[in-house]
Amino acid sequence: MADTKWVYSFNSKNTEGNQSMKNLLGGKGANLAEMSSLGLAVPPGFTVTTEACIDYEKNGSKISEEIRSQVKKSIEETEKIFGKKFGDSKDPLLFSVRSGARVSMPGMMDTVLNLGMNDQTVLGVAELTGNPRFAWDSYRRFIQMYANVVMGFNTSLLEATLEDLKEARGVSEDTELSGSDLEELVRVYKKIILEETGKSFPQDPIDQMWESIAAVFGSWNNPRAHKYRELNDFSHDWGTAVNVQSMVFGNMGNDCATGVCFTRDPSTGERRFFGEYLVNAQGEDVVAGIRTPAPINECSKNDSNKNLKTLEEIMPEAFKELVEVYTKLEHHYRDMQDIEFTIENNKLFILQTRNGKRTAAAGLKIAVDFVEEGLLSKAEAVTRMKPEDLNQLLHPRLDPDAKKNLIAVGLPASPGAACGEVVFTSEKAHALHETGKKVLLVRQETSPEDIGGMVASQGILTARGGMTSHAAVVARGMGKPCVAGCTALLIDSKAETLTVNGKSYSEGDFLTIDGGTGEVIEGVVPTIAASISDDFATFMNWADEIRTLRIRTNADNPEDCETALNFGAEGIGLCRTEHMFFEAERILAVREMIFAKSREEREKALFKILPFQREDFLGIFKAMTGKPVNIRLLDPPLHEFLPHSEEDIKQLADSLGLEVRAIEDRKEQLEEFNPMLGHRGCRLGITYPEIYSMQVRAIMEAAIDASESGAKVSPEIMIPLVSLEGELSTLRDLTEKTIATVFEEKGKKIEFKIGTMIELPRAAITAAKIAEHADFFSFGTNDLTQTTYGLSRDDGGKFLPEYVGKLLQYDPFVSLDQEGVGFLVNHALVEGKKTNPEMHMGICGEHGGEPRSIEFCHKIGLDYVSCSPFRVPIARLAAAQAALKFAK
Repeated sequence: MADTKWVYSFNSKNTEGNQSMKNLLGGKGANLAEMSSLGLAVPPGFTVTTEACIDYEKNGSKISEEIRSQVKKSIEETEKIFGKKFGDSKDPLLFSVRSGARVSMPGMMDTVLNLGMNDQTVLGVAELTGNPRFAWDSYRRFIQMYANVVMGFNTSLLEATLEDLKEARGVSEDTELSGSDLEELVRVYKKIILEETGKSFPQDPIDQMWESIAAVFGSWNNPRAHKYRELNDFSHDWGTAVNVQSMVFGNMGNDCATGVCFTRDPSTGERRFFGEYLVNAQGEDVVAGIRTPAPINECSKNDSNKNLKTLEEIMPEAFKELVEVYTKLEHHYRDMQDIEFTIENNKLFILQTRNGKRTAAAGLKIAVDFVEEGLLSKAEAVTRMKPEDLNQLLHPRLDPDAKKNLIAVGLPASPGAACGEVVFTSEKAHALHETGKKVLLVRQETSPEDIGGMVASQGILTARGGMTSHAAVVARGMGKPCVAGCTALLIDSKAETLTVNGKSYSEGDFLTIDGGTGEVIEGVVPTIAASISDDFATFMNWADEIRTLRIRTNADNPEDCETALNFGAEGIGLCRTEHMFFEAERILAVREMIFAKSREEREKALFKILPFQREDFLGIFKAMTGKPVNIRLLDPPLHEFLPHSEEDIKQLADSLGLEVRAIEDRKEQLEEFNPMLGHRGCRLGITYPEIYSMQVRAIMEAAIDASESGAKVSPEIMIPLVSLEGELSTLRDLTEKTIATVFEEKGKKIEFKIGTMIELPRAAITAAKIAEHADFFSFGTNDLTQTTYGLSRDDGGKFLPEYVGKLLQYDPFVSLDQEGVGFLVNHALVEGKKTNPEMHMGICGEHGGEPRSIEFCHKIGLDYVSCSPFRVPIARLAAAQAALKFAK
């Protein structure tokens, strides 16, 4: 370990890292090194690696002497570049200490600015700059951040003191306080901290440094960071780097500023330079929503800042340089950039760049535009979108013809429509969400602590903050609709009321927001389905050119078929026939069949169901226009079709001319201790073959009728829950005899296939024998997961959360267990193909729409996956990305 390099410098003379080292230096540290190498004005500093964070955790939350030694050497190197000394009382070097994981986690971990300020250095800074106000402002900011981040102090007392001082001075902005005001504020701050904690505020800069680095390392495991990683499927083992960077100041006066900009519009993807800034401020002021940021240029103006002067107007030279920098960075990284900058005495400094968070619509447009601009290939563009992010494009929007009682307009921070009961705290949002209620989180502004409530909410509405505020950035990343900076809202958090134009709304009242327009609307507004843009179609066509895995859908009615086809489905992988039995006009006939005492009586009841089933299948065949349609014969146990309420039981008794007691007795006879492993699937077909005969007849009659009306048909009949070779051979014989009878009656033949669903471990293990009687295998991974684990999906939710992240990497019902269930799937595929090389195989469980599972299906060589209609685009993209990954 003695030779381990824990610290990497970045400056104009000696840069030791680059953008490829994100795993070691974190995204921020790698980009600081890269920008330094590009010759940009990056304040020099150094990065303490992610490995040092892991070492800190293993070392009992202590920074080793070896790491301390390397940090000290890097401080000395930075001192030589600046000609200043860290801790010097007359001309001190000050630092920022920021987190930086390998992936962007905005606001989830901690930052300390102005490190090195104390009772002596503040006087030196005041003397050196001739600006006491700036010096004391920097010191009070440092105390607030250090007390919160390092000392764990609840800074609400400090914030209240600041608000009291502004009120006493009759001012509304921090910038209106004088140097003497801020000097007094520092004195009060230190007194409060001493009284509340029993500890004096630390004065030794090197102690401040060690404690700040330790605090940033520790913030990797704070609750909000942990929650964010869980939501985004990031590993908890990565650790964070710490970036220690020399301070430049945007709060020295009116020739100083700080801001955030995006090289494209992060909401729409439009090719426009977009951003916000504040004069005489530090970075956290822009995102905290305390002051309304000004636009950097004309196209960044909105209703809340349209009367403020742009950066281009007040600092034209710095703005011109910023334009040159953003153009250079976007072309270098070949992606939309989110850039943080500070202007000190009219000189521009770049503090950070990263690939900007964006909505899915923006991501799609940027990917397509970058191909057209020659910055990316089509294959590269396809890798730029997370499959799950496509969900954002498929959600409903407000019905433009619906009546709307518009009560306010804020900033369109994250598109999409959301409606819910108003709640004012994240805790309440989470609690109501758990009961199944839809809520709208309303806050003055959000902070990283609100992450849980934001997840639980349909959308977010804030009174403060701009387009780059915490609420806006995080909501866009989640795909949640958000309206930010709606200044017309008067929020009383204690009374839990929201007042707009004199009218108050309380918790439980409904509001609707449109994150695309910034509108806030009273009550519930109807929505309409999302439409597919030209960019979406272009992008998905690129994905289709690359993928080899076919994408089918799970659908059992013509409407779902149409939706899936519009999203690019190439067939039906699972049509569940039992769903058709529950409609009111046919459930009585099903129940008659269940109560029949002889085969003849059952066939009589089934004859009533036949025309309904035939009509169902006819509509599906016509909708699918020649694409394969895989129809699963009846699967659930019969007791599921029996009535449960007293009213329904009495109605059934009357219709059958039976006593209520007879109905209840039959229910008891059919009841099973474990129906999932009971009398269901092919076992029903074996004991009541007439049920399957009726369904097969309905399928084939509908297929012939559809073909005679000009539609192409391709039926696949699937026999469920097979575990024995004999079950499939017996039911295949029954199916073929029924089909032969229909062909003879109709005087016409069509192509068909008969296969089975592999959803039991024994079927997977003996796949070679079962394949002798099958034209295809469809893996029912929902039940295969249950039977492999011996775990009920319905009951697993009670304890699986304790397993995930500890004993299991993923919930096996969400992402396919590749080691266990995946082994069985692969074994059945290999053995089945040995017996019958012409078989086609796919999966039709919920895993068919999950990207990691789709990658596995591609890797082992399945022919298709099948998923719900709205998951089809996600599956198409995931399949393309899998093809690219394994082509390398």
